[in-house]
Amino acid sequence: MVFDGHEARLRLDPDKALPQPSSHQVQIRVHACGVCRTDLHVVDRDLTEPKLPLIPGHEIVGTVTALGDGVTGIRIGDRVGVPWLGWTCGACAFCQSGRENLCDRARFTGYQIDGGYAEYTVADERYCFPIPPGFGDVQAAPLLCAGLIGYRALRMAGDAERLGLYGFGAAAHIAAQVARFRGQKVYAFTRTGDTAGQDFARGLGAVWAGGSDEMPPDRLDAAILFAPVGALVPASLRASAKGATIVCAGIHMSDIPTFPYRILWEERVIRSVANLTRQDGDEFLAVATQVPVRTTTETFPLDQANTALDRLRNGQIEGAAVLVP
Repeated sequence: MVFDGHEARLRLDPDKALPQPSSHQVQIRVHACGVCRTDLHVVDRDLTEPKLPLIPGHEIVGTVTALGDGVTGIRIGDRVGVPWLGWTCGACAFCQSGRENLCDRARFTGYQIDGGYAEYTVADERYCFPIPPGFGDVQAAPLLCAGLIGYRALRMAGDAERLGLYGFGAAAHIAAQVARFRGQKVYAFTRTGDTAGQDFARGLGAVWAGGSDEMPPDRLDAAILFAPVGALVPASLRASAKGATIVCAGIHMSDIPTFPYRILWEERVIRSVANLTRQDGDEFLAVATQVPVRTTTETFPLDQANTALDRLRNGQIEGAAVLVP
C-alpha cells in the first residue's frame, strides 16, 4: 500500500518489486503491521517530509527471509519486530550519550524508510527486536510503537501514584497495564461522551474513567497525553497536584492554547517524548512478558489499510488496528 502524497489515501501496488536487503539489512516477510496514529499524521501531512512514494507502517512483525552482507545477529527464520526508529548515525553526541532517539540524522520506518504496509520489507538488523514467544504476530504488532512510546512516556512520568492517561487508544491501553503492574492508580480520560471507551479503560483496571473535559476525583501526580490535542495541556495541568509531570507523548500535537501561570506554578513540569531507543525496546519487551501485556486488536486485510486509517481517524478503534497481509 503506497502513499504518493497527493491526497490522504493509499493505493494498492500489486506490481511492487520485492525489496532486497543491502549491507547489514534483513528481508522480512510481514505477518502483521500495526496502524499507528503517526501513520495518520503522515498521510494527513501533519508530518511534512516523508519520502515519496512511501510504504507506511512501523509496527512490523514478521519472519526473516533473506540476509544482506555483514548480518551477524539474525538468522533466516527468526521472528522479529521493527519499530519507528530505523537507523541512526551512531557517532553524534546524542548517539554516544545513549540518546539515539534525538540523533539529527535518524531515519524512521514508514517515513524515510519503506515500512510494513506490504507483504515484504527490509530493515537494518540493528533495529530489529526478537519477539517474545508468548505473543502472537497480531498481538505483538502494537507493542512496537504504541507499547514502546507508552513505556518511554511512563518512564518520563516517574513513579506517580495517581497517573492520568488522556486519549485511551492503542498506547494508553498498553501503558495502563504496565502502570497497574507497577502498582499505580490509572485515571483514564476519553473523548467526551465515549462511554464505551471509558468502560474499556475500567476493564483494564482504571480506578476512574471520564471525559477529557472532566476533573478526576483526585489530583494527578502525573499525566500522559496520548491524544494529539494541545488543549489537553492546560486541562491536565488543572487536574494535577503540586510537582506533577505532564508528558506529551505524540510526535505531533495541535497548538497549545495560552493558560495562566498559576496552573503551571508549584513546580509542575511539561515535557515531550521523542521517538525511542533500542534500550527502551529491550526493557519494554521484557516487562511486557512479565505483566503480561494483552493487546486488544482489530485486524484488517492489507488492501483495507485506508479503512483502518479512517476508523482510527474517527476514533472507532478499540485498542489497536492491525493489518494482516
